[in-house]
Amino acid sequence: MLYRKLGQTDLNVSVVCQGTWSVATKDAFWDGQDRGDSLAAIRAGLDAGVNFFDTAPAYGNGESEEILGEALGSHRGEVIVATKVAPTDLEPDKLRQSCERSLRALRSDYIDLYQIHWPSKTLPLEPAWRTLEALRREGKIRHIGVSNFGRSFLGEVSQLGRAESNQLPYSLIWRAVEFDIQPLCVANEMGILCYSPLAQGLLTGKFQTAGEVPEKRARTRLFSASRKMTRHGEPGFEQETFAALADIRRVSDELGQPMGRVALAWLLAQPGVTSAIVGARNAAQAIENAAAAELRLDADVIARLSAITEPLKHKLGSNADPWEHVSRMEKP
Repeated sequence: MLYRKLGQTDLNVSVVCQGTWSVATKDAFWDGQDRGDSLAAIRAGLDAGVNFFDTAPAYGNGESEEILGEALGSHRGEVIVATKVAPTDLEPDKLRQSCERSLRALRSDYIDLYQIHWPSKTLPLEPAWRTLEALRREGKIRHIGVSNFGRSFLGEVSQLGRAESNQLPYSLIWRAVEFDIQPLCVANEMGILCYSPLAQGLLTGKFQTAGEVPEKRARTRLFSASRKMTRHGEPGFEQETFAALADIRRVSDELGQPMGRVALAWLLAQPGVTSAIVGARNAAQAIENAAAAELRLDADVIARLSAITEPLKHKLGSNADPWEHVSRMEKP
């Protein structure tokens, strides 16, 4: 496993962060998830060298945090745990209550990285930020991070204090952050934590055509608004997406490597990227995800993969919000 420094902290985190949205058995997105498999996935990640775990109260209404706390057990002091506060809970009193609930669920008296899950367009940021700083002074959180913060909201953060990380949707076929957000993170030594690094399975090669993708996974702006679960109202880029995936698959076959592993290796080579957050529903998936840290791609392969998805990147444009036509990551 490879480890990188998170922002300007003293934390060295595994480049593969284990995401725990998918371990929540009560989350409607993950049909039939078994709690025993969830616990085994986290423990397998630990055994494979993963020391960085990301969760949130929104995942299974707190169940993800509870499962993570149970699975870590006596290993809690050996790992770095990141969780979040919802944008609806950014009022100081609610923020404190949310933090306390997370601590109880995680069976811990501190949170290593406490992140604002999404920026709020209705609640002011400064009172929330001052509350986060107070929680840090009290030892309940060690470092502050943000998630889904675009350029305009990052500008406001810079006037209030320091965020060590920004959790963003970023993958080989979702590169919108590269226009405005990534350069700002790099300039401020803010670690980029990449969620959906495999584009909900598209980059594993498991789907050969757009028609094979289940409705729950076909919700982003890559897909047509005619899909039942979309809410963006855009035509999508299904043809372009699957043409790019076919080309990525060919490169992966030439390398003799699994497509998902190649996609993660490309992502981990991008400027500012600290860690890729990859979900695992069972032990086998956790082991496979961790193996991505072992693969190093030559510069020419990285350039070739970038060239494959460059046209798709420009068609999608600078809106980094995967689900909405008007980005929730930017101020109105």
